[in-house]
Amino acid sequence: MHYTMNIAGISRDLPICRVSDDLYIGAFVIFGDVELTVKTAGALLEKAPEYDYMISAEAKGIPLIHEMARQSGQNKYFLARKAPKLYMSGVFDVKVNSITTAKEQHLYLDTADAEIMRGKRILIVDDVISTGESLAAIEKLVLEAGGIVAGRMAILAEGDAQTRDDIIYLEKLPVFNADGTVKA
Repeated sequence: MHYTMNIAGISRDLPICRVSDDLYIGAFVIFGDVELTVKTAGALLEKAPEYDYMISAEAKGIPLIHEMARQSGQNKYFLARKAPKLYMSGVFDVKVNSITTAKEQHLYLDTADAEIMRGKRILIVDDVISTGESLAAIEKLVLEAGGIVAGRMAILAEGDAQTRDDIIYLEKLPVFNADGTVKA
């Protein structure tokens, strides 16, 4: 089963994947899809509020935020990492439970990045916003770093995220029943 949608002028077939017995989602993955990454980055930048820096979570947001930075001429963006790295000067973290991850995770921010963020307008970018858990975790990291949340953006808003008025997105992605029909 798949769901066909048009995103930034490009048609893509999303495989429908099981999350639970009564919830299925359209799997949206931009990894390896250069055309989709370039087009969606440009479309999001057209809608972006004013900001100083962008941040995304590892890993599916990386190609998107990189391309947005490239197109906008920025030389710096931040990543909320899934694990601390040896090269980080220090870290702080928040807990997150994502719809696409089976267990609790943590997102980590380098304290050196936090110093740069302090007092700056930070745009949060992600590929898909669904439950909002990852978004809330990134927002908490930004605020703990002393940054100001300039906006929240995603390529797709899935399920209840479609009704939120605090996010900017390109397209709505429905959730599905086990038979592949759109959930009402």
